[in-house]
Amino acid sequence: MKDFEAAWLTVRLGAITENYKDFRRLAGSAAAAGVVKADGYGLGAEFVAPALAAAGCDTFFVARLEEGIALRRVLKDERIFVLDGAPADAVPALIAHRLIPALNTLAQIAAYGAGASGPRDAAIHIDTGMNRLGLTQEELSLLAAEWRTRLRTINPVLLMSHLACGDEPKNKMNGAQLTRFRAALAMLPPAPASLVASGGAYLGPAYHFDLIRPGIGLYGGAPQEGGPPLRTAAILSARVLQLRRIDRGESVGYAATFHAKRPTMLATVALGYAAGIPRALSNKGIAHAGGGRATYVGRVSMDMTILDVTDLPDTKVGDVVELLGDHVPLEEMASLAGTNAYEILTGLKLPRHYVDAA
Repeated sequence: MKDFEAAWLTVRLGAITENYKDFRRLAGSAAAAGVVKADGYGLGAEFVAPALAAAGCDTFFVARLEEGIALRRVLKDERIFVLDGAPADAVPALIAHRLIPALNTLAQIAAYGAGASGPRDAAIHIDTGMNRLGLTQEELSLLAAEWRTRLRTINPVLLMSHLACGDEPKNKMNGAQLTRFRAALAMLPPAPASLVASGGAYLGPAYHFDLIRPGIGLYGGAPQEGGPPLRTAAILSARVLQLRRIDRGESVGYAATFHAKRPTMLATVALGYAAGIPRALSNKGIAHAGGGRATYVGRVSMDMTILDVTDLPDTKVGDVVELLGDHVPLEEMASLAGTNAYEILTGLKLPRHYVDAA
């Protein structure tokens, strides 16, 4: 935090690494990777990834090629997988930056292996029901029948898939995908395997295979519905710009969507939807101010949010208000906004400050 900043995000690197260690213990004999796509889930991959590496993480996943290139600048020797795969025009950059693509189609397998003088490391992504990326059942069957030819210049260092409902432990689709993944592995030459991310890691050892891939759990999001809480990694703070007392019946904010039912003290804080506060939190969001919980009143606007601090008389102009953190959990904020923790974190656009504390 700098004296002149009106709003900022504090990232607890220690919390992220401790969450990683929890997943590593949960994995048992399997390894644990670190998923740092979307700029480390909005918290800064260039800081998060080295902290994870220092904690023992040697395998990372990103989505975009450009994310992998940026990550290679701060990770010299660790494995970096790129989930988008290997379109033909991306192959030179993948090789130059020592990135490992997750090959999603037979066309990508052919493009990545073309012209290679020796086997190139790659992951093979098999779709088991997500219907997003990965080999279809038809493509898998073709690969299984012709793998000696099609993988002649490919070294599969990982066979992977992804659960659609890993955060729902009772969902029958998890078991169905596990069965499909096992069947797919039996069709291909032996290689390390990976099926689950944060939520799926809690489904038990049968789902772990050789590598789990925690993402949102590293950053404090709940891995499963009703699952164990993890350490808070992000604290969203803003200053009180002004206090204002209004009488019963007066309105607040754009479109006058809130009318005071009593004499009310308002605190206007310096953070709005331009920095990532969901507009959907209008009239129902929660903040921590003046030693207690305050409710958003009126619509969230571009750069400001208004709180009802009538019952928090210690609130003063210049005070720091917490809009996300220890007192306003990530999952609570997401639930009130009608979204998920992923969208909340990746939508935050404001100065970041890093601390080692957990």
